[in-house]
Amino acid sequence: MTASAHEPTRVGEARRVTGLFVREMWASFAIVSMWLAVLFDAVFGPNIVSTSAGGNSTSIPSAVVVAFFAFFATRAVARYGFDPRAGSD
Repeated sequence: MTASAHEPTRVGEARRVTGLFVREMWASFAIVSMWLAVLFDAVFGPNIVSTSAGGNSTSIPSAVVVAFFAFFATRAVARYGFDPRAGSD
C-alpha cells in the first residue's frame, strides 16, 4: 500500500487566501455598520418636515434618506469586498 504526499502549500497562496478572508470580514463589518446606522436613525432620528405656503405639511422619516444612500454604499462595498479578483497581487 502506497501513500502520496500532497504538495506543500506555498507562502504566497496562503497569504492571498488569508487576505481574502480579512477583506471579506471588513466588508461585512462595514455593511453591518451602515445598516445599524439606518436602524438607529429610524428609532432615534428626527423627521424631515416640509411646510408649503398654503399650510400643507409633509413629514418623512430621515431613515428613508439614510437607507437610500446605505443601499448604494452596500452595493459598492460588497462589489469590492467580496470580489475575489479585487485587490489581488
